[in-house]
Amino acid sequence: MAYDPLALALDAQAETAEQVTGAVERAADAPDRAAEMDGVEVGTTPAEEVYTENKLELLHYDSRTDEQNNVPILVVYALINRPYILDLQPDRSVIRRLLDAGHDVYLIDWNEPSRLDQHLGLSDYIDRYIDNCADEVRERSGQAQINLLGYCMGGTMSAVYAALYPEKVNALGLMAAGLCFDDTGGVLERWGSEEHYDPRDVVDTFGNAPSDLLDSGFAMMDPVENYLSKYARLYDKFDDEGFVENFARMERWIDDGIDVAGEAYAEFLEKFYQENALYNDDLEIGGREVEVDKIDMPVLQVLGEYDHLIPPAASRPFNDVVGSDDVTSIEHSTGHIGLSVSSSSHETVWPEVADWYHRVSEPDESDDAGPENEGTGGETVDDDGAEGNAAGDTSTDDPSDGVEAGNAGVENDGTGVENDGTTAVESETKADDDTAATGTAAVQTVTGIGPTYAERLREAGVETTADLVERDISELAALTGAGDSRVEGWLAELN
Repeated sequence: MAYDPLALALDAQAETAEQVTGAVERAADAPDRAAEMDGVEVGTTPAEEVYTENKLELLHYDSRTDEQNNVPILVVYALINRPYILDLQPDRSVIRRLLDAGHDVYLIDWNEPSRLDQHLGLSDYIDRYIDNCADEVRERSGQAQINLLGYCMGGTMSAVYAALYPEKVNALGLMAAGLCFDDTGGVLERWGSEEHYDPRDVVDTFGNAPSDLLDSGFAMMDPVENYLSKYARLYDKFDDEGFVENFARMERWIDDGIDVAGEAYAEFLEKFYQENALYNDDLEIGGREVEVDKIDMPVLQVLGEYDHLIPPAASRPFNDVVGSDDVTSIEHSTGHIGLSVSSSSHETVWPEVADWYHRVSEPDESDDAGPENEGTGGETVDDDGAEGNAAGDTSTDDPSDGVEAGNAGVENDGTGVENDGTTAVESETKADDDTAATGTAAVQTVTGIGPTYAERLREAGVETTADLVERDISELAALTGAGDSRVEGWLAELN
């Protein structure tokens, strides 16, 4: 093809004119778009405040169906950021998905601590605040046990609560929860290691952990995305009203951070990130040992495949150490916040989660009727104040698909990373104690020995329960990386 400088010049001129025209049109739209961004609403699902203590508010959401599951769900949110990410907009609301599926939903809104709260530790939040809220929900619902759904840091605290108060928990749902930090926690674990960071320095300096400091840290995990790319996408789609509104909702949440009580912040980093005490069964809260094998109720983990705040590897191994024989994982191709707000999560993940809560709340037909079994049933009750179904999807191109805490993440809408929105559901069932006690059974038949521990034992020549009892506690602890108390529990089961 012959070189034609005139044609090239004309093409360049046409392209420039097109870009200028687009820029002018966007500039003309700017006042309207700015008003839309300033006026977006979040957290609109109606709720009643039913309990308060210090700064926290316990919210009870209005039912949206004629009948509700008897066993309510208490949502335990993180101490960082505001909980309305779970109710960002009607068609992307975890709260509404659960309500529309017939669940009775409560949520703890921690609100922001004052300087007077800087000495509140994990025991205050778990033994006092969560426990008091759980008791309030139990009393209001007439149920002896309730369901939990813990998100991120709230998931970690929910797991601890379930281990300390298993008699009050019917089922434990964990969403992007940090539970195992053994070179599995990604960038945050590396940044928060004892070698590089002492959280006490922050507490001694500020009292509480400042939200600006936390937000900056999250943003620097992907600075190009958070400071450049997402704004370039906004510019390209400035004429898309739905995109701009969704972008504004996410930015409002990202910018609406709250401080974290100083002692709780320091303890969380020390005990979970630096010591990995929960997973190693070496955790104490309020002077009490947290024994994860006491988590014997059904457990669900909801994981984001591309979650770089809490990678699946920082959550999944926990399935191997709990005492439950009913453990399910749902892993979806999204990020940390995409689990809450992406369209694909609402199409596939949350219907499964809602169904799981119905399943684990069904009454056990083997239970005798009587007061001691009150609260374990999942029958539905009438509610004359029911509303209609949630609004349908209103947008198809959404910047919130894949946005992380403090940054935009790696899902499919507008990020350049494609996915098919599939989920992988994994259920793990452990054999009973009688089989394990035969001596010829595989080590994985022992309660608390999951695939990870079993593989480590097999590599050391410990393949059966007979092999297991021949080794001493310290040797088994060294082989598996488990705590001495956990190994003692394995051997006690076989004696």
